[in-house]
Amino acid sequence: MKKVDVVGAVIYNEKNEVLCALRSQQMSLPGYWEFPGGKIEDNETPQESLAREIKEELNCIIEVGELVVDATHEYPNVIVRLITYKAKIIDGDAVASEHEKLLWLPLNKLKELDWAPADLPTLAVIC
Repeated sequence: MKKVDVVGAVIYNEKNEVLCALRSQQMSLPGYWEFPGGKIEDNETPQESLAREIKEELNCIIEVGELVVDATHEYPNVIVRLITYKAKIIDGDAVASEHEKLLWLPLNKLKELDWAPADLPTLAVIC
């Protein structure tokens, strides 16, 4: 089975809200919420990959913080290793270019969303 290593950002704002990204109809798992990020490219550290992916997907610059979770989820057709880090935006404002919608939510509201299965271990740690 195919294995993919990806990174995700748990981006906090000044109100201690977390940025949630809704997967679009063009993505796999459309309609699920996720922590934004993407695939780790060859010769990149997870942190470098996360900064690049957020710049590409959300058009902003983040500072990558501490590791939240390094977890693996087996979907029917792929095994996803998702490494999530705390982050904050240091330049620009997050704009959805690939995702259907972005939403800032307080920690106590995160579990109300329908999250992609690979993101659930991160959710369990931060909530």
